[in-house]
Amino acid sequence: MPADERFAVRRDRARASVPRPLAAAPVPSGVPLPDGLALRGRLATGARRPETPRGSGRGGPGSRTPRTGRGGGPRRSYERARRAWDRPLTAYYVILGSSLLITVLGLVMVYSASMIKALDISKPSTYFFGKQFLAAVIGGALMLLAARMPVKLHRALAYPILMVTVFLMVLVQVPGIGMSVNGNQNWLYLGGPFQLQPSEFGKLALILWGADLLARKQDKRLLTQWKHMLVPLVPVAFMLLGLIMLGGDMGTAIILTAILFGLLWLAGAPTRLFAGVLGAAAAIAFLLIRTSPNRMSRLACMGVSEPDPEGGCWQAAHGIYALASGGWFGSGLGASVEKWGQLPEPHTDFIFAITGEELGLAGTLSVLALFAALGYAGIRVAGRTEDPFVRFAAGGVTTWITAQAVINIGAVLGLLPIAGVPLPLFSYGGSALLPTMFAVGLMIAFAREDPAAKAALAMRKPGVRWKTMRRRVKKRPSGER
Repeated sequence: MPADERFAVRRDRARASVPRPLAAAPVPSGVPLPDGLALRGRLATGARRPETPRGSGRGGPGSRTPRTGRGGGPRRSYERARRAWDRPLTAYYVILGSSLLITVLGLVMVYSASMIKALDISKPSTYFFGKQFLAAVIGGALMLLAARMPVKLHRALAYPILMVTVFLMVLVQVPGIGMSVNGNQNWLYLGGPFQLQPSEFGKLALILWGADLLARKQDKRLLTQWKHMLVPLVPVAFMLLGLIMLGGDMGTAIILTAILFGLLWLAGAPTRLFAGVLGAAAAIAFLLIRTSPNRMSRLACMGVSEPDPEGGCWQAAHGIYALASGGWFGSGLGASVEKWGQLPEPHTDFIFAITGEELGLAGTLSVLALFAALGYAGIRVAGRTEDPFVRFAAGGVTTWITAQAVINIGAVLGLLPIAGVPLPLFSYGGSALLPTMFAVGLMIAFAREDPAAKAALAMRKPGVRWKTMRRRVKKRPSGER
């Protein structure tokens, strides 16, 4: 027998020896089977489970259980907000946006609060608004200039600004040149309806000069000695305070003292030294208040809700009336009652009360939120820089704006004595608006000097953005991309 035939015979015998699976007999209905036999029967007959349509579940056809990642809800929102606040340009945009919003809202409220006052002195209703708008335009130019100036130029201007400010403050005390407004001899007449208050520029001068002085001493490692920390910073600050107090402006002197304490705190003054300077300033302030009946009467008006029968605390009481009548959303823009001669200084020191009356609690909280955002951004700029001058100057500007806002709003609420200081960027007064907007531009320049912010701003330039963000696709033979 040939070999191929023998191989075929063996293959047939091997196939015949393999047992074939028996066909499953039909099971009568109603007869239970063990689990093993039931599974074996389904496998033998090739029965399959009915397929479920994709996407169907317990919730019905097409329903799908939502997936929730770890930390969803408030936690995820908090993480997103934290990442947004940690971006390099956050401080830059917050300072720019909040300051512009405060200024624009201040212009609106100055017009609303001053129209009756302007008509009362036989002027057009837009008299005070026009002057404030002109000051805002000039201040905007100063802010843009300060924001574009390098830090070295700001340091170079510290001494000239201080000397010019001191000269003007001395000039105010010269009889026939200085003017007295509301009992304070601290104004210079510029011609026409324009006046200048040099003490407002003294805040900016002290910040720039003090920041430059402390930065140079820190570079030489001299701030560890209390003599170098105090001299000549404290004597120059006391000189400015003396010139201000000669004119009787207690409110500006308080702000200047707060700036001095802020600079000393940023310089790392020890607690005993800080407490000593604070104690000396408090003693001087007590003597100045005690010897002035006008200041004692202001101190006695804290927390009052009704004016005296003799007319005392009239301004403080009507400021509370204005806030109380505003309610949640106010009586409407321009619908204030207290500005019709009841509340003194409605467009300057007590403009926050008119804001509460016309815009309500929502308007006042919005103003507070804008100032809080501006203060937080200033602290962030001062805390993230490695340049000592930037840290001292940004901290000084933040102390200035925050302390002045707290003193003004606290006086309107009856929590602090009336100090006669305007609300920064909000109240009427060009002499206060111009240096404040320059200081805001200063902080914008500092926020731009951060290395990460520089890189982010460079990426936003049109040429760089096109080169870095465009898609690089190989050109096809047909010329299409």
